[in-house]
Amino acid sequence: MSQFESFDPAFDRFTLHNAPVRQLATGFSWVEGPVWFGDAGCLLFSDIPNDRIMRWTPGVGVTTYRGPSNFANGHTRDRQGRLISCEHGTRRVTRTEHDGSITVLADQFDGRPLNSPNDVIVKSDGTIWFSDPHYGIMTDYEGFRAEQENPCVVYRLDPETGALDVAVDDMNCPNGLALSPDEQRLYVADTGRMFSDDAQHIRVYDCDQAGKLSNGQHFHTIEPGAADGIRIDTDGNVWSSAADGVHCISPDGRLLGKILVPEAVSNICFGGRAKHELYITATTSLYAVTLNRNGVQFP
Repeated sequence: MSQFESFDPAFDRFTLHNAPVRQLATGFSWVEGPVWFGDAGCLLFSDIPNDRIMRWTPGVGVTTYRGPSNFANGHTRDRQGRLISCEHGTRRVTRTEHDGSITVLADQFDGRPLNSPNDVIVKSDGTIWFSDPHYGIMTDYEGFRAEQENPCVVYRLDPETGALDVAVDDMNCPNGLALSPDEQRLYVADTGRMFSDDAQHIRVYDCDQAGKLSNGQHFHTIEPGAADGIRIDTDGNVWSSAADGVHCISPDGRLLGKILVPEAVSNICFGGRAKHELYITATTSLYAVTLNRNGVQFP
């Protein structure tokens, strides 16, 4: 049975018949938040319920990068190559400095604690955008059950001034984030409130040079499952997690094809020497597949 399902001839050029989906590691509880460190030649990802950040290195395998991790979820890197992390347990966004020390970037809004920062991206101007749904405080599985004191929104943080502003407030529970290659479009996955039947879909917003958003609209609905983590390739195609694997969606919202994975996928990222490896966190395992595509990932 093929690991690839094509709905458009374009997708046939994105995959390689001799490059199958590979399981790199397994035995975790719920993996999330992959981020590639090209200068270190490794991938970091979260094993959230086990309260640790893992490191996968080609030829070496998996080791523990940080534990406890404060139930860290999503990660990215800033333009200086530092790790930016969303922590459920402490309800904050942090930066790991080059010397290993940790700086708290945001842990409250309007004097009230954040919910449970989930996914994070960094724009070319250095601003940090992160989603703050309530998933990490609804149960004790990925953090600590707690009262929700702020709405579920997407924030924009200026790390130089510390200013924190609401960027997206028209969703039930925003989750994965991605910017188009020219940064003129922001994609946000809405996975809905926990224990509800909210609609689940990806929305897209126009984004001007100053980071102001407008014209929010429905972009695509993932079936089966829902979009969680999303990434963009250099042609602007959106790659999204799904219940049956990874879906590739054109910039105009058409499903081009699927990479089938035997576990529900939570998140993805591009990496490898040419950013042509797609790393996939899926329930209990880490997978990878080599594509004829290059991802947008900085630095």
